[in-house]
Amino acid sequence: MKLYITRHGYTPWNLQKRVQGRVDIPLAQEGRDLAKVTGEALKDVHFDLAISSPLKRAYETAQIMLNDKNIPIITDWRIAEIDFGNVEGTKFRDENGNICSKDMEPFFNDPLNFKRPVGGENFMDVIRRTKYFWEDLVSNKDLQDKTILISSHGCASRGIMQNVFKDYKDYWHGGVPKNCSVSIVEVNNKVPKLIQLDKSYN
Repeated sequence: MKLYITRHGYTPWNLQKRVQGRVDIPLAQEGRDLAKVTGEALKDVHFDLAISSPLKRAYETAQIMLNDKNIPIITDWRIAEIDFGNVEGTKFRDENGNICSKDMEPFFNDPLNFKRPVGGENFMDVIRRTKYFWEDLVSNKDLQDKTILISSHGCASRGIMQNVFKDYKDYWHGGVPKNCSVSIVEVNNKVPKLIQLDKSYN
């Protein structure tokens, strides 16, 4: 099994530095363009299947990257973005790129101490549900020889990658993955091997 794990393209809220989470924001044109460039870079990869978060920005990214090929895209809520609850929609960086939200500062700098917002999730919630997703995926006997595109989100995709890293204290491993960056993981007999981490093609 070979997995190509990507984060969705830019949305208007990404560009405005607003907390997005489960708010179902579509891609901005910049995000569509970036997904197209990434898909072009991967045009020679034979994907058998795509699995996407049900949120529009991830699903549309998968569609664009697959370039309308006749490849099935299934959705799974377990790889949707972290739910930020009552923090969603707030601004987390200022015009100079500095974190301006006390609620969000631990999200980037001390993830395991990020407090669950009212109505939302914390990092362990994300780790737990993405682990269930991972275990079901790598145990599926019908998928062992398949190449699969996984279209997710910044925090959720790192939750998936924790099944490779197995290091919760270093959750980000260099930072939130950039939009449309791609990590590649090979899985044999449920044992993952990291081939590529967060490569951007723009």
